[in-house]
Amino acid sequence: MNKKPIILVTNDDGIVAPGIRALIHFMNLLGEVYVVAPSKPQSGVGHGITMNTVLYCDSVKIDNGNQKEWKCSGTPVDCVKLAISDILPRKPDICVSGINHGSNSSINIMYSGTVSAVLEASIEGIPSVGFSLLDFDWNADFEPSKKYVCYIVKKILYNSITEKKTIISLNVNIPKLKKEQIKGIRICRQAKSKWKESFDKRYNPKGRTYYWLVGDFVNFDKKIDTDEWALKNGYVSVVPIQFDLTNYTILNILKSWNLLLFFLFSLF
Repeated sequence: MNKKPIILVTNDDGIVAPGIRALIHFMNLLGEVYVVAPSKPQSGVGHGITMNTVLYCDSVKIDNGNQKEWKCSGTPVDCVKLAISDILPRKPDICVSGINHGSNSSINIMYSGTVSAVLEASIEGIPSVGFSLLDFDWNADFEPSKKYVCYIVKKILYNSITEKKTIISLNVNIPKLKKEQIKGIRICRQAKSKWKESFDKRYNPKGRTYYWLVGDFVNFDKKIDTDEWALKNGYVSVVPIQFDLTNYTILNILKSWNLLLFFLFSLF
């Protein structure tokens, strides 16, 4: 490529989160960086968009990097939409989201604003990848992630998959380990899991009821080709993802109903 690739950076922890600041630093080594990220934490918003209130998006300067930055009052998906339609000089070559503070493996992908930004970019035909570090600490060490983040982004930017017009979107999770303890990368599928949840019911000083969502993560999938196995065994997990939620197995079963339904309806 004769010109530097344009890299769109976003997240769901907010534009000042250490994770996105680390990701911006890494991406400045690879291309021309534009940051459009939420002005405040948006964890757990999934693929939510802002419809009933106005959106604000203001240019900011947070550190001394070469990137151009905007903070947005909306969700991660709002950030991607605004960046593509109104802010960037052209469609970005890649959208990177994160680095999230905490896991987005297995079922967590359904709730993640980090991953939803990735999927929104893929809807627009943009290669994309979301990064998460399995450390919720605000002061987490993101340096061990650098090698893997840069490697994966470069593979997406220059790999033949992208050249064949196949839009690649990845969900990447990085174990909380020292650099020398990470064993490498595993290409995985999403583990079958769920959260066993309940609500902690409480009362405020005025007697009004309020609730805290609590729960335990339950992994039903013990096979070695999953993201959960990879992370527990010291690997970076890479799961290819898509926004098409069609269940193709059930689709083929339902298609077999057609003739039967025609026969049954003809009886009435």
